[in-house]
Amino acid sequence: MDFSEYEAAAARTATWSGKQKEHLLAYLTLGVTGEAGEVAEKIKKIIRNDEGVVTEEKREELKKEIGDVLWYLAMLSRELGFPFEEAAIQNIEKLADRAARGVIRSSGDNR
Repeated sequence: MDFSEYEAAAARTATWSGKQKEHLLAYLTLGVTGEAGEVAEKIKKIIRNDEGVVTEEKREELKKEIGDVLWYLAMLSRELGFPFEEAAIQNIEKLADRAARGVIRSSGDNR
């Protein structure tokens, strides 16, 4: 499955109503941060409780949470009016350009 197929499939599961639709950008952005926070929380507990060892069970839990992050990102890009795949391609092109110029480890958005 590529990003375009994922975005289309994800959109078929989206249901917006009431305040969600009225404030959709905020709703989706909060969804991204909430789900990313769940990923971070699981990693924190792996470090705290399991000495940083990621078991197969924890790996599967993380995969589900990362999938939730992906869903919200796909819906956010759709709401902003560009294909999710376009963001992925642009990101790789940006990183490849930085690597070619030797500035991938520098700081700042426009390096």
